[in-house]
Amino acid sequence: METLLLKIKIAVLWIFLAVAMSASMVLYFMTPGAIDEIMSGTMEGLQINTGLLFFFSLFWLIPLAMAFLSVTLKDVANRKANIILGIIFTVFYVGHLFMHLMKGSLPLDHLVMCILMIILPALIFWYAWKWPKQKVWVNDLMNRKLVDIKKKFWV
Repeated sequence: METLLLKIKIAVLWIFLAVAMSASMVLYFMTPGAIDEIMSGTMEGLQINTGLLFFFSLFWLIPLAMAFLSVTLKDVANRKANIILGIIFTVFYVGHLFMHLMKGSLPLDHLVMCILMIILPALIFWYAWKWPKQKVWVNDLMNRKLVDIKKKFWV
């Protein structure tokens, strides 16, 4: 039961991250001049091309897929996937924040969203790192061995 609650917490954090990313994009579109910049083929100084769009789509779809996988994967694979992707997303968004700080263009709404998008994958990493030990599996294995031994000697 404890791991199921942990899986649900992590799944909710992944969904929250995907929604925060969507909200961040909507807020960016509301920034004066953003639509004109996109129409000219650039976004935040990056040339808009299929590679960039593919990268954006992956960074939006991975959290949604991980929300599902966090509930369905076995514990060991779940823990590893959430640790690895939690680190990757945290590092990416820390880099994203520093890129905006270096440019000197960071509106308050974007700062809040950047901080949120750093905290969420960091929490995912933290929960996955603190995954409870699987004592049940060891006890189950010991019980199986005892049952096998009883069958061998008593049958």
